[in-house]
Amino acid sequence: MLDTATIPMTQPRQVGRPGDPCVMVIFGAGGDLTRRKLVPALYNLAKQDLLSREFAVVGVSHGSMSDEEFRKWVADDIRHYAGSTANADLIEWFLRRVYYVTVEFDDKNAYPNMKSFLDKIDKEHSTHGNYLFYLATAPRFFGEIVEQLAGAELMREENTQWRRVIIEKPFGHDLESARQLNQQLLRVASERQIYRIDHYLGKETVQNILAFRFANGIFEPIWNRRYIDHVQISVAETVGVEQRGGYYDTAGALRDMVPNHIMQLISLTSMEPPISFQADAVRDEQAKILHAIQPLSAEDVLSRTVRGQYGPGVTDSQRVPGYREEEGVPTDSRTETFVAMKLAIDNWRWADVPFYLRTGKRLAAQNTHVVIQFRRAPFVLFRDTPVADLMPNQLVLHIQPEEGISLQFAAKVPGPIMRLGGVDMNFEYADYFGTQPSTGYERLLHDCMIGDATLFQRADMVEAGWCVVSPVLDVWKALPPRNFPNYAAGSWGPKDSDELLERDGRRWRNFEK
Repeated sequence: MLDTATIPMTQPRQVGRPGDPCVMVIFGAGGDLTRRKLVPALYNLAKQDLLSREFAVVGVSHGSMSDEEFRKWVADDIRHYAGSTANADLIEWFLRRVYYVTVEFDDKNAYPNMKSFLDKIDKEHSTHGNYLFYLATAPRFFGEIVEQLAGAELMREENTQWRRVIIEKPFGHDLESARQLNQQLLRVASERQIYRIDHYLGKETVQNILAFRFANGIFEPIWNRRYIDHVQISVAETVGVEQRGGYYDTAGALRDMVPNHIMQLISLTSMEPPISFQADAVRDEQAKILHAIQPLSAEDVLSRTVRGQYGPGVTDSQRVPGYREEEGVPTDSRTETFVAMKLAIDNWRWADVPFYLRTGKRLAAQNTHVVIQFRRAPFVLFRDTPVADLMPNQLVLHIQPEEGISLQFAAKVPGPIMRLGGVDMNFEYADYFGTQPSTGYERLLHDCMIGDATLFQRADMVEAGWCVVSPVLDVWKALPPRNFPNYAAGSWGPKDSDELLERDGRRWRNFEK
């Protein structure tokens, strides 16, 4: 019987229209991503009245489970991970739309049966034939699942029906594998049906970069090589590899973070104004930036990149093991857990402005931020004063754990002589706009449900990101590191990372706990 009950209201309506009616099919429904992120995100969308009442979820995995057993999992995950006080009526409304199917992902015979099951769910919940497939699986299944869906005619769009697939990272493990995966997907689906997700783009501050840059007349005129000295992008984590040692040792920090998360931050920070906020207009400008990043020669890799691996140390006053002592990691592993690079963008706006990036595990603080450092003011006015140096102005976009923006500038210290002190003007989202429960996936899932691909990577963007890191991977493979581990857990990374900037007369901006 069709359940047409409205979503139980728990708060004022959220601005924005609800997602389209659809069945969301989650491949890998028994995994950590589904339980910690996807299910709580769907619940939060329902709580904000951004989920269609004509909606259902079908979990797909190889483990045997009944609908009722899966629903109990889902209810527990909502209560544990949704980030807010759970509403019993809303959970009950949500659970009536949850189902489970046992499938081996490489079983060709399972997909026609899945089609019949989805047809039944579609009729029962009046989801208009719209299917959203989320691939929360191991990367080796991405291409095969989409091919099997297409073979069962589950990617075919007719009349007003839509079929979309969300693909998690990593999208390939190098340039060639990314190209092959793109070709495999595009043989059976169109680009507009493919949503390559990067959960960093669900962060409010990341989305706000465009609004901040292009909606404020005081910043856009100085966002160029004439006024900006350099840009720093840091993605620092205090955690180690946790239970992911086996996977991480085949990937490393460079593959895991740079072609996706960091390339997205670089492109949004440096892109030209798009002609509109339509998805392809924004992504066209992002792609131009990625293609404009100067490729690194073998000599550049040796002088402009740094790799590191953490050894034992202290984090949060606790002794922690080194990377080679983590579960699933070989005792002689040469995999990097830290990367720093100096890149250049070869276009008119950013000529001669270096972009420094770094990312690492087991660093001194969890902090993701973008630092825009402006050029120093002329010293002439202060030549006869005790001022020994003029500090540069810095604009910092804080992405996590706190989301906000700060501006550092110089002011005179009160007193009879000319002394300057640094002043920070801080804006935090929570103080001005309040907070809503969020896993970082709510915006991205909602965008997919309404067909807005702005925050998802296009095929050319993925390949451009891999083009940047491919020369580094090649050199590092040919010249294995000889000094690993080379930084202690709880530090800010290897000494070579600091020297990368010090050679240019600059230094990293660190934000301690």
